[in-house]
Amino acid sequence: MPELPEVETVKRGLSPTMEGALLVRAELRRPDLRFPFPENFAAAVSGRRIVALSRRAKYLMIDLEGGDVIVAHLGMSGSFRIEAGAEPVAPGAFHQPRGKDEKHDHVIFHLDGRSGPARVIYNDPRRFGFMDLARRDTIAEHAFFRELGEEPTGNALDAAYLAARFAGKIQPLKAALLDQRIIAGLGNIYVCEALWRSGLSPKRAAGTLVDRRGRPKPALTALVEAIRAVIADAIAAGGSSLRDHIQADGSLGYFQHAFSVYDREGETCRTSGCGGTVARIVQAGRSTFHCPRCQK
Repeated sequence: MPELPEVETVKRGLSPTMEGALLVRAELRRPDLRFPFPENFAAAVSGRRIVALSRRAKYLMIDLEGGDVIVAHLGMSGSFRIEAGAEPVAPGAFHQPRGKDEKHDHVIFHLDGRSGPARVIYNDPRRFGFMDLARRDTIAEHAFFRELGEEPTGNALDAAYLAARFAGKIQPLKAALLDQRIIAGLGNIYVCEALWRSGLSPKRAAGTLVDRRGRPKPALTALVEAIRAVIADAIAAGGSSLRDHIQADGSLGYFQHAFSVYDREGETCRTSGCGGTVARIVQAGRSTFHCPRCQK
């Protein structure tokens, strides 16, 4: 499933075409994706100008004039592509082949923008993605967002914030970091990478990073710094193009080439002087990659 850096990459790729454009018509080629579209969805968004694109956790948000917001989730295999003029706009070298079977083009936004007409197409072979319509002024209370924690890219995520939520927890650190009520949008891949960078075991109890007075230990401060760094690196690299992820312009991100521990079972740990071997364990049904020697 695309994680936060992938969704941020999609948002940045779509923004030049979509922001400021008139959404002339929304074309729905089926009544549902993972869930049914909201009633009269196409009519409600057609004829509206797109004010801005943003992201919250793993959700893409398309603000329309009048205060409505299209909320989109890519699910397992969802992607957007931009078509303008006679030929599709799909530059970039593909790391993994990607089909463009039109039978999986489920939503088409017909736009009229600064550069003329364009189509933004949502393609989703597995149909685990979905779209909803919400009001911007009450979006914090929307079911998708009301229980989300802080963003890993924002200043609100610091060691003191995590200390308050980890204090007394015997829950494994990996599970605590994947709790969207604590950190919004942080997923399996980047949790593994951040734990490796900070030298912390995914099996360690989250509460061990907090002292008796509820203050963050140095290891928790290091973890926060690692989370920020790994997310920033992934966004800068254009997201990780695992499996079905594709950037909005058709090209793929390449951050997976920089993974230090994720999906490297049996390889030598990249920590200088460690010499350990990357292991794979399963936690709550998810694969966790770590180095048992240097991650404590």
